[in-house]
Amino acid sequence: MGSDGDKKPKRVGFMTRLRNYFFTGLVITGPVGITLYLSWSLIQLIDGWVKPFLPSIYNPDNYLPVEVPGFGLFAALLAITVIGFLTANIAGRSLISFGESILGRMPLVRNLYSALKQIFETVLNDSGRNFTKAGLVEYPRKGLWAIVFLATDTKGEVAARLKDDADTVSVFLPTTPNPTSGFLLFVPRDDIIELSMSVEDAAKLVISAGLVSPEYPKLLEGEDKKAVEAHQRKKAKKDSDGSETVAAE
Repeated sequence: MGSDGDKKPKRVGFMTRLRNYFFTGLVITGPVGITLYLSWSLIQLIDGWVKPFLPSIYNPDNYLPVEVPGFGLFAALLAITVIGFLTANIAGRSLISFGESILGRMPLVRNLYSALKQIFETVLNDSGRNFTKAGLVEYPRKGLWAIVFLATDTKGEVAARLKDDADTVSVFLPTTPNPTSGFLLFVPRDDIIELSMSVEDAAKLVISAGLVSPEYPKLLEGEDKKAVEAHQRKKAKKDSDGSETVAAE
């Protein structure tokens, strides 16, 4: 009998190699093709909305032998920029306030408008009110961990009601694979482990259901190691205090 070293490596069949080549090509071309398709669909959709409102003299489709894709998108971006420029001065703000006062008198429209305005201001605001960090909390029970996005310190009535219990943080717990839906939680600061990964990387991890994980060193170093050790000490102290309370009772 021959030794294990004499065994020849098993040859990969032609169909297996062909299948591997196909999936490799699919991994490369799939995201590119889908991105191009969605981008082209979005351009056509906006062109279909905007071009009918353009004056004929400004619409290149009326005097060119071929349609110009993306001209409607360009016109929409230009119009939005001009509106933003005009509303940045006192006269523009007065006009907006007058329009909002009219919308405020319409029962159904005012609720829709105020909700949409708040959503757009939250998403597009550059004043630092977006999610700043990603973290881990034990959810839905102890021993199970979930990724959350840290929003801000708890404020308002909720903070006043909880001030005697703990120093809490407002966090958003996204769902998989749609991170735009989820749960708003008010979590004690000591129960949160802040992650060094960016919010974008954490969102990719949620959307991919854990399949796409950002690279990270095997050994924790520096501030990351200190943060984890501090959380472990706080948790051990809390468990110890709880055990002493039960024993005293």
